[in-house]
Amino acid sequence: MSNLREIVNKDEKLTSQDKYYWNYMYDLGRDFIVPYLTEKGIFKSGDNVAEIGSAEGGVLAAFMDAGASKGLGTDIAVVRLEKGKYIASIGGIDLQYTTHDIVTQEPSDEWKDEFDLVLLRDVIEHLDDPTSALKNIKMVMKDKGKLFVTFPPFHSPYGGHQHTVKSTGGKFPYIHLLPKSTFNKFIEKGVPADIGEANRIYDLRLTIPKFEKAVTDAGLKVVLKECYFLRPVFKMKFGLPSLKINTLAKIPFIRKYLTLEASYILEKG
Repeated sequence: MSNLREIVNKDEKLTSQDKYYWNYMYDLGRDFIVPYLTEKGIFKSGDNVAEIGSAEGGVLAAFMDAGASKGLGTDIAVVRLEKGKYIASIGGIDLQYTTHDIVTQEPSDEWKDEFDLVLLRDVIEHLDDPTSALKNIKMVMKDKGKLFVTFPPFHSPYGGHQHTVKSTGGKFPYIHLLPKSTFNKFIEKGVPADIGEANRIYDLRLTIPKFEKAVTDAGLKVVLKECYFLRPVFKMKFGLPSLKINTLAKIPFIRKYLTLEASYILEKG
């Protein structure tokens, strides 16, 4: 798989946007997530890895490149999964992709107790019922299996996902803490679908305490918690180094308003 990036970038059936998203995810997996979880003793060669909300599967491909023996990607976005299947086929990667709603659908029997590691990156803040999602994920984890979760807490500068709506007003931090009508004035010139999702996130308001309650209610336990002011994805987007604020995050105000990424490793059993 050493030429996987080259194969993807030369393929004429993939759009430039397809290539951008896949490369972005692959680089994030290869350069940060795989090394980070390897260093923490959470991932090793031979592990079975699943990703919930995998999209085109760039991160999963990085895990397969690092020696994972089995990979499963699930999502509700059929078009993006189809792109993932195509990339896996041209790259000779043994990955399974399938449409699945982790909130409302119980995992199939073939997935249960099957995975050493499950990834849930920047997905849980979009889900209507985090507890239900975590309970379903728990079913696919092996005994003592691990779940890696990241999300931007709601009260962080862009916790309302206003930056995704592609409007000038969406560039302002903390506007999602304003009344909803005012928030929508800022983002009204953006892409309608993105505005709709930003409004969902506004209503869901996933905070660190709300997430940790869902973890407890799902019967999972926290192995490691990290708070970032500069997120690891910023290296890919802006060339910035990641910056943890674990000690400072003990101060309630800083934890609530300046944690741009909450990162957790959870364990089953």
